[in-house]
Amino acid sequence: MAALREIKNRIEATRKTSQITKAMNMVSASKLRKTERKYRSFQPIKQKVKSILEDVLASNLELRHPLLAPRDIKKTGYILVTSDRGLAGPYNNNIIKHFEQVVKERHTSKTEYIVGTIGYKGFTHCRRKRHELINSESIGSRDEFHFIDFQAMSRAFIDLYLQGGLDKIIIIYSHFVNTLIQEVREEVFLPVTDLTRSTGERCFEFLFEPDPESVMDELLPIYLENTLYGIILDAKTSEHASRMTAMRNATDNASEVIRKQTLTFNRARQAEITKELTDIIGGANAVT
Repeated sequence: MAALREIKNRIEATRKTSQITKAMNMVSASKLRKTERKYRSFQPIKQKVKSILEDVLASNLELRHPLLAPRDIKKTGYILVTSDRGLAGPYNNNIIKHFEQVVKERHTSKTEYIVGTIGYKGFTHCRRKRHELINSESIGSRDEFHFIDFQAMSRAFIDLYLQGGLDKIIIIYSHFVNTLIQEVREEVFLPVTDLTRSTGERCFEFLFEPDPESVMDELLPIYLENTLYGIILDAKTSEHASRMTAMRNATDNASEVIRKQTLTFNRARQAEITKELTDIIGGANAVT
């Protein structure tokens, strides 16, 4: 009877866990839809700022800016975008594993790079591994993420780059492909490499006040922050998709465990009943 009670308790505990994972799956699915809509609706804003910058560059082909010029790489900055919480399948592990592989292949000393983290998981990993961090505290990767959450860190990286303390800044994050596929990507944050300087015939001529250089000085930091914000939204979409898949798999596994344990319980109960019947029949035969 003790064994039967133990199996029954295990079934009940697994059923409760299944209810929790099913609820988390539904919550993640809802958050995924919301974040994906937010990510899609943000893209036109980023593209508009990019278009203005390209018009500025096209207006003066001799225009140069320190944030656009590539350099010989002596020290690299990495921005690691992870989540605050676990239970998201391989989401955080894949990003951290990729980052560690990059560091191992490209650097021979910890003085050759510095890391900025978004998300508690990345922060605790880098602190445990004793990587040099630009942020002394964890920058939370909450669902309702805003510019102000990462502005201090992004501006610290930009200032370091302008001062010559860094020669290249790379963002490592998980890109959302679909609900089943998320892939780790690297994107160059600085120098800015995705602006095109048009050399063909232009339909319009723009006048920029006070001058193109001042416009570039104002718009480039905004464009960089927009780029980082868009990547974080992409990463959050990937996180919710990964967590949704992990919770669905956990629910399916729990259902399979309940099925097997129920079968074991029924067999054990049947064996217990058979044993009791055998004892009764044996006792009756002994009396007669």
